[in-house]
Amino acid sequence: MRYFLILIFLMAAPLFASYSLKNEYRIDKYVVDSLDIPRAFLHSKKFLQMKRRYARYKRHHFFDPSKVQTYFIPDLVKIINAQGVPEVFLFMAMAESNFAAHARSSKRAVGVWQFMPATAKKYGLRIDEFVDERKDPYKATNAAIKYLKYLHKMFGKWYLAALAYNAGEGTLLKAIQRAGTDDLMVLIDPTKRYLPKESREYLYKIVMLALMANDKEYRLSSELAYIFSRGEEYDVLPVKVKGAELLDYVAQKIRVKYRYIKELNPHIKRGFTPPDTKRYTIYIPKIKYEEFKERYRPSNKVEGFLVYKIRKGDSLYTIAHRFGVKVSLLKKFNNLRSNLIHPGRSLIIPVAKKHRHIYRVKKGDSFIKIAKKFGVDVKKLKSWNDKRDNLLKIGEQLVILY
Repeated sequence: MRYFLILIFLMAAPLFASYSLKNEYRIDKYVVDSLDIPRAFLHSKKFLQMKRRYARYKRHHFFDPSKVQTYFIPDLVKIINAQGVPEVFLFMAMAESNFAAHARSSKRAVGVWQFMPATAKKYGLRIDEFVDERKDPYKATNAAIKYLKYLHKMFGKWYLAALAYNAGEGTLLKAIQRAGTDDLMVLIDPTKRYLPKESREYLYKIVMLALMANDKEYRLSSELAYIFSRGEEYDVLPVKVKGAELLDYVAQKIRVKYRYIKELNPHIKRGFTPPDTKRYTIYIPKIKYEEFKERYRPSNKVEGFLVYKIRKGDSLYTIAHRFGVKVSLLKKFNNLRSNLIHPGRSLIIPVAKKHRHIYRVKKGDSFIKIAKKFGVDVKKLKSWNDKRDNLLKIGEQLVILY
């Protein structure tokens, strides 16, 4: 029987009601056993000190449900459980970020699972000017599980996989080499300092958070019980929309506030899906899925984009007029709340496909010849391509709007 899952997620069941504090040590053992942690860990001076300071630790280290989005937490449990890794790793995410999708460390780690850019890309997460999928709780969780499985295969024990996730593979390998063993109690010995302080305390934090989540009194006095037992009206579903689709447009079609769709898709940076892909997955409320099927049709406003560098003297109106788009659309695609823009910065210019053509420069071409061929103004042709001189290179691609 999986005591840990039952105690967390069957809060309203009769089995939960019969649970008492006499089972506390049983839970302690389940948590450490699931991570391959030796039982001596439960009797260590550090762990006993933390338990004595339980109330203060809980106040300072347990996540505050009122300050972060929690809609995805029950789904993370399902993903973790389905992938064959210890359920306790849910609390690794809490230890890393307090479940904050926008969490960012001083070392450039981002998201619920605090992925560094290189590791995130290695495990299939996209990071560019349009999206940062480290902030997608679902994709990031699947990536984190792949990484943890890789680390488990490398080191052979789950507690070592956790330490490597926090400290880095190279740091842990060096620590094991210096210690001459991979025994946990040796590696986290505060006097030997084989690992950085944060890593030495990492497993203590994960275990303590797991125990707090099983604290009946705390669950009932906080929002934790509600978070894990709420109904499916808070569930979300992945759906496919076209590239360069405005989240605002989708929100209108399914009749929810744009702000809500934004909250469900923290990985989308600019309020629209990546324009360089035909289809992209976003998340919507499950209860709105039928409306999505009935009402959503890909918008035909935008099929591509240009990147324009703002020049001195430019305004949103002049830029919008130059490219034949509405100022309101320009603001939406660039997350602008006012008309204020700054020279040197870049704007994404949404472009309708029927007016967009990519021309590859050939030998003998000039701006005058190309403009005449497509019936456009030379000045506009240069402006569309952010050109300030007449130099062209053979093979260079020019955007032509007509």
